[in-house]
Amino acid sequence: NFSASKISGELCLPLLLPPQATAQPPAMMGSRVAASLLRRGRDQASALMTIPRLPRSAPAPPPAPSRVGSGSCGGGGRHLPPPPPPQSAGGLFAASRVASYHAFRSFGPKSFMGQCTRKMSTTAATLNSNMANATANSGLKLLVTKGPQAQKAVGIWLFGCAAWVFSMVILGGVTRLTRSGLSMTDWKFAGGLPPMSEEEWLLEFQKYKQSPEYMRVNKGMNLEDFKFIYWMEYAHRMWGRALGFVFAVPFAYFVAKGYVTRQLGVRLSALFALGGAQGLIGWWMVKSGLEEPASEYVEPRVSPYRLAAHLTSAFVIYCGILWTALSVVMPDPPAESMKWVKGAAKFRKLAIPASAVVGITAISGAFVAGNDAGRAYNTFPKMGDSWIPEDVFSMEPFIRNFFENTSTVQ
Repeated sequence: NFSASKISGELCLPLLLPPQATAQPPAMMGSRVAASLLRRGRDQASALMTIPRLPRSAPAPPPAPSRVGSGSCGGGGRHLPPPPPPQSAGGLFAASRVASYHAFRSFGPKSFMGQCTRKMSTTAATLNSNMANATANSGLKLLVTKGPQAQKAVGIWLFGCAAWVFSMVILGGVTRLTRSGLSMTDWKFAGGLPPMSEEEWLLEFQKYKQSPEYMRVNKGMNLEDFKFIYWMEYAHRMWGRALGFVFAVPFAYFVAKGYVTRQLGVRLSALFALGGAQGLIGWWMVKSGLEEPASEYVEPRVSPYRLAAHLTSAFVIYCGILWTALSVVMPDPPAESMKWVKGAAKFRKLAIPASAVVGITAISGAFVAGNDAGRAYNTFPKMGDSWIPEDVFSMEPFIRNFFENTSTVQ
């Protein structure tokens, strides 16, 4: 609590004088100051010591008021009181009083007072800034430490990863529409280089010719058409592996810098593990399309259940990263904030049903694609000649109709 508002010019004077001087009579204290001035400069001391003696009845002319410091240790720019009139000590006493006043005045703006003012002003500004930041962040459930710059860096990284996953879903849809997903008949977790020579391309093409899709759907395909579907599937796989690198390297860096809290670290580790499992789920899905169909009249396709699992896990990863990014840049306020609780409860009533409808629509789209149900009926609003096909519930058990019956799924 050492502030300028609580220290006056009268209190600073004993701090600047030796302890012995403050405990002695005014005449002796003035003599000691005058002697000090004599040691600093003979001319100035001589001029002060030769002031004529003033009569007892005549008041001493008050000197011009002087400011000490710039508003901190020197009393906040307060004027020094004029020296009291001399009494019976004669010219030496008057000179000593004036000398002590001028000596104290010379200390102020040049050395001690100016430095003390600057240091206290800087310290006060720093403390005020820290207190403002602490007040602004009090009660917030922060997921990132080390200040707002770290929070911004982690947020940008997570938003970038969420956009990357979004592009992965789009690229996977294009791969599905171009029927390129079964062009690569093997899989490596770390990936590898694509065919670089004509011999390597011919070797990959021979592998594809042994698959059920080539023999029943793409028989007679030339090498150039095969290269197109191969590049689509290769780009989809390598884009996912690149996402793993983009996620893992900054994550390790932020953990090493101490930016990530334990709660955020556990959440990001779970998302990274789910991303690694996504590659395994993708190969598990493709492998189902490389198996011989049960009937010769059935086109080879991937399992709709595995396709739905692959797409759903991609949506879970996307939503998880996006949710985490929003939680980083916009931390939750404390639960005691009733205004926030009421607002969140009101928003939740709309968000949960909407999310459920979007999720069901997305998953049902995976079953439509897995069963090629979109090609079964190409009329709207009727399905063929009727509003509801006759075989809509023809499968047993009943639950299979919602996942395997072409009419029901569409």
